[in-house]
Amino acid sequence: MFRIVFALFASTACLAQVRPAPKTQPPPPAHARPAKPAPQASKAAAQTKSDAEIERDFRERLKRSKMSASGFTIRVQGGVATLEGSTDVVQHKGAATRMAKAAGARAVVNRIRVSDAARAKSAENLEQGRRREQRTRSEDRARR
Repeated sequence: MFRIVFALFASTACLAQVRPAPKTQPPPPAHARPAKPAPQASKAAAQTKSDAEIERDFRERLKRSKMSASGFTIRVQGGVATLEGSTDVVQHKGAATRMAKAAGARAVVNRIRVSDAARAKSAENLEQGRRREQRTRSEDRARR
């Protein structure tokens, strides 16, 4: 009886001593991308510009573009840029908005007016569709 009790006691003691190996994750595959670090608050704070800096940057970008003669005005308050003026080219309105965003504005209020002549010209271009003749690949290109 003593042997049975001793054998049970010894086996439970041995089992208690043996610990399972810690679970490790398998290494990532060679083609996997490394995880990107979380953005830091200090980095975001360093990228914010003052209202005067945003306005100055927008004016510099405007001078370098073809829209410099349009005479747009910009006011920046609290990171929100307000654009005013008029243009004869429809695309200038959207380009000015993108330019203000690139200059560092959080939001843009675009009050640029597009002339009626520019709107009519744009509508006419949409009605005409593509300006050149469209050919499929199977057609003979020597017909030109």
